Amino acid sequence: MRLREVKEAFYLLNVAAPTAADVEAARERLRDRVLYTPLDYSETFSQLSANDVYLKLENLQKTGSFKLRGAYNKISTLTADEQARGVIAASAGNHAQGVAYAARGKGVPCTIVMPEGASLAKVMATQRYGARVVLHGNDYDEAYAHAKQLADSEGLTYIHAFDDPYIIAGQGTIGLEVLEQLPDVGAIVIPMGGGGLATGIALAVKSQRPDIKIIGVQAQAVPSFVHALGRGQIDAVQGQPTIADGIAVKRPGALTFVLARRYVDDVVTVDEDEIARAMIYLLERCKLVAEGAAAAGIAATIFRKIPNNLGKVVCVLSGGNVDVVVLSRIIEHGLTEAGRYLRLAVTIQDRVGALRDVLDIVARHRANVLTVHHQRVGSHIHLGQTEVEIDLETRDHAHIQILCDALKQAGYTPTLRD
Repeated sequence: MRLREVKEAFYLLNVAAPTAADVEAARERLRDRVLYTPLDYSETFSQLSANDVYLKLENLQKTGSFKLRGAYNKISTLTADEQARGVIAASAGNHAQGVAYAARGKGVPCTIVMPEGASLAKVMATQRYGARVVLHGNDYDEAYAHAKQLADSEGLTYIHAFDDPYIIAGQGTIGLEVLEQLPDVGAIVIPMGGGGLATGIALAVKSQRPDIKIIGVQAQAVPSFVHALGRGQIDAVQGQPTIADGIAVKRPGALTFVLARRYVDDVVTVDEDEIARAMIYLLERCKLVAEGAAAAGIAATIFRKIPNNLGKVVCVLSGGNVDVVVLSRIIEHGLTEAGRYLRLAVTIQDRVGALRDVLDIVARHRANVLTVHHQRVGSHIHLGQTEVEIDLETRDHAHIQILCDALKQAGYTPTLRD
């Protein structure tokens, strides 16, 4: 047995799993401290799926995600001495901001360790909430190790992102709100990384309504819970890069693993294109900004990864903290995959009116020109010719094919560019 497995076994023997009463107690601590977030019916997503879809808008929560619930509940349970000494966490995202905000609300000194490559926007947001930010390491694991060292050397209380009974109970308050807002809910679809959100909601809901289905959703690139539940033991997965970085947890928590086996009915995965498409649908149809992790539940729903005919299905939009630059890239990628954005190159004669002839064909087929770029020099461009690269807004893949066929019939050789 590896050292980490020994520590996990010891942890499970000495830490009581949260109960439904713990979730109720968390709700009292959080009353008037966090937002009671809306639950909205979505006609768009209901039409795209085989269920009636509702959105639990935790992306509108203070700090932009659900993480504040668990963080505030945990910090509220610390002794006066522990609060005076301060808290520490390792995170490059929502957990950092949730802990910093909760600590400020309780007047508790707070330190957050982030990887050195953390987004400047996230660093500044965490600092604005009053935290001391320490940049250390190349990734989360190195930041986590340093945070644990600082916790020991400075006497700080470490606030885990998910594997803690008070964190889990705090996240579970979302489940209590859903039961009040939609008493006849049939299923709840929840993004799942370390498992704190999904198991907290599952615990709260199943304690009152065991018939409600709880479905966790992971990025196909990092299917840690799918792997662990399938094998019946906690293992780390290798993992691949994903736009759903908020649920890119390679190893489930010891406590959340036990709770998931007890309360979560199924865990499904979605791929990168499905997540990107879901983010764009949320922006266009619902005017909602959701990070990749938050859009995973919607992706599972509209791409039929969950069973049909579950009735009223609640998708938890867990957060909306997405970098603007990253969002712009996701939008462009998603539009390309949907056939709504096209970068097209054609070679034309370098003469007056040649570009107009190409654009006339584009206009006749109702494609909208976004940008045009001329390239007269290149190994594949002959004298007297120029390559024109055109960015176009199109309707779908069929529209793109019609446009390309029209250009070919006119004697051009269109090339699609990434």
